[in-house]
Amino acid sequence: MHARRDLSDCAKLLALKLFNDYSNHISTKVLLKTQFPHSHFVDPDEPAMFSGLHCVSMFGIVEMVASLAGVEGCDINQEDCLGNPPLMWAARNGHEGVVKTLLELGDVNPDKPGNYDRTPLWWAALNGHEGVAKILLGRDDVNPQKPDNDDQTPISCAAENGHGRVVKILLERDNVNPEKPDSDGQTPLSCAALNGHEGVVKMLLERDDVNPDTLDRYGRTPICDAALNGHEGVVKILLEREDVNPDRPDNHGLTPLCRAAENGYEGVVNILLERGNVNPDKPDGYGLTPLGRASWNGHRGVVRALLGRDDINPNKPNNYGVTPLSWAALSGHEGVVEILLERDDINPDKPDNDDQTPLSCAAENGHEGVVKMLLERDNVNPDKPDKDSQTPLCYAARNGHEAVVKILLERDNVNPNTPDNCGRTPLFSAALDGHEGVVKILLERDDVNPDNQDNYGQTPLFGVAWNGHEGVANILLKRNDVTPDKLDNHGQTPLFCAALKGHEGVVKILLDRKDVTPGKPDNYGRTPLWWAAQSGNTEVVSLLYRRGLLV
Repeated sequence: MHARRDLSDCAKLLALKLFNDYSNHISTKVLLKTQFPHSHFVDPDEPAMFSGLHCVSMFGIVEMVASLAGVEGCDINQEDCLGNPPLMWAARNGHEGVVKTLLELGDVNPDKPGNYDRTPLWWAALNGHEGVAKILLGRDDVNPQKPDNDDQTPISCAAENGHGRVVKILLERDNVNPEKPDSDGQTPLSCAALNGHEGVVKMLLERDDVNPDTLDRYGRTPICDAALNGHEGVVKILLEREDVNPDRPDNHGLTPLCRAAENGYEGVVNILLERGNVNPDKPDGYGLTPLGRASWNGHRGVVRALLGRDDINPNKPNNYGVTPLSWAALSGHEGVVEILLERDDINPDKPDNDDQTPLSCAAENGHEGVVKMLLERDNVNPDKPDKDSQTPLCYAARNGHEAVVKILLERDNVNPNTPDNCGRTPLFSAALDGHEGVVKILLERDDVNPDNQDNYGQTPLFGVAWNGHEGVANILLKRNDVTPDKLDNHGQTPLFCAALKGHEGVVKILLDRKDVTPGKPDNYGRTPLWWAAQSGNTEVVSLLYRRGLLV
């Protein structure tokens, strides 16, 4: 803070000259854009309305405030482009001298809200400027309870940011409600707990008019907020209260333990597990237990802590039948999988509601390490189909996970040619999505039929032609046991698919074959040329015309 002192006439003239046209100077716009880089209120093409008085108030140049305020036509309550008067800038930045000087001028409104309905006191509380807060609270015309657009009061701002001294000053006022919620239903205690401000939490809990178990709009209590962010100290403080329910679920059914387990806060988890009134196996609204959430997110320490309880069911599925092991396998958390598999009461092959096992989950997502762990178990079926008859190999092939495909194919009890409900084999799935590496691996097997037809009569080459995978087309067509002109149930060949979808490269590859009849009509009398023209694929039409096809 600058000390107030008299200026010489020369200094005044120089300063007034510099700040005379400051509101529209380019430096003003640069300053505001630097302070608020993402604000839509700062338009470089519009007047900033940020006067010299705004500037000296922002930077706390107390010597210039009175001089600039005395300039003819100066409005000391004038709002800048952000809606803030000079007093707001002084309060926001903690310049006590400027605040005093502006208030002494008499015609300043000390409670005038600026942008987002935030008053000078609100800003002082937010930034922890104790001195400015005291000055403003000394005024009868300042409302210490005035909220902003989000219904957040000055005491909530101070509590949220851990400014204990400002909170204490505000709590000394009879007209400050320490329990007033904002638009999210969060009270000052909720804000302090969420951000781990132990001192502020203790201060608020000393009040008889503060409810330590109040709910916000999401159904979360202060202890849930503290557990969510891993604030052990705050959790301990709140647990000392008999009127705090440590097992209360929020609107989604998540308890404080669920929140802490989900985010991997071992300390908070252990504190809560010491309580007799905390259910360590309580499912949330989705059926996920604390163990399920910890497993999903790979928190090994939390998983071990929870498994140390006798009242935990390690196989408990959520609403979709997914167990903690499936969650860990799905996410590739090898450490958690290892811990869970150490248990004798874990079923490593338990399917979910779609009949997908932990192995299928790991294979689908390419988690090679988890796949290996599960395959070491005698009670895991490596070829178990789900409700769509898709096996782990099918999932790995469809998603192009070559390493997992190789691991599964090393097993004697894995059928590389098992079709799903649509009759599509792992090779078809890999070819359909253009996974050349997986296609090559599968074709090395003597027991893989590269020309196997699905329920619609289509072979892997049809899938390749449909999606335009030239590389896979070349791989398949090198095989003597692949028929490039095979008819499906509609009498169409792979060329029909490529022509319809406009895949010029695949069309060329097929047309180079002597065993492809490009003019052959389907069951409806339509040729590849007709389908290409109907779909507007002019390049394919030209290719077929050059082959002498006119129908």
